[in-house]
Amino acid sequence: MARIAGVDLPNDKRLDIALTYLYGVGRSNVVKVLKEAQMEGSRRVKTLTDEEVNKIAKILEKGYAVEGDLRKAVSDNIKRLIEIRSYRGSRHVKKLPSRGQRTRSNARTKRGKRMTIGAMKKDDRIKTDTAAPAEEAKK
Repeated sequence: MARIAGVDLPNDKRLDIALTYLYGVGRSNVVKVLKEAQMEGSRRVKTLTDEEVNKIAKILEKGYAVEGDLRKAVSDNIKRLIEIRSYRGSRHVKKLPSRGQRTRSNARTKRGKRMTIGAMKKDDRIKTDTAAPAEEAKK
C-alpha cells in the first residue's frame, strides 16, 4: 500500500483516482502531478514501485499544499476572520453559511437537525391546557 503525505492510498484504485484521497488534491491537480511525474493515471496503485511513489510525493511536497499544512492554513484563516470580527467570521462562529446562501429553507447540513422554536401546534396546546386542570384537581 502506497503512503503519500501520511495517507495510505488504496491498492486497487487507479492512480488518478487514488491521489484524490489526499486533502487538497483534486482531479485537475492530479493531471498536473502525473504529467510532471511522467506517469499514466490508468495504472493501479499496487503496480507502483517505491521510486515512483517517492517521485510523486516529492512533487506534491514541493509544489502543493496538502493534508496537514493545508488544513492548518484553512483553520488559521478562519481564526483570523473571527479575531478581526468580520461578518464572515461571525457566520463561522454561528455555524451558518458564510457566502450569502439563503438559510430560511436550506442549509440543513450546516445548521443541523430541525428544532421547533416558539409556537406549538393547535392540537398540542389543547391537550396541555386540558391536562393542567386535571392535575391540579388531583392535588
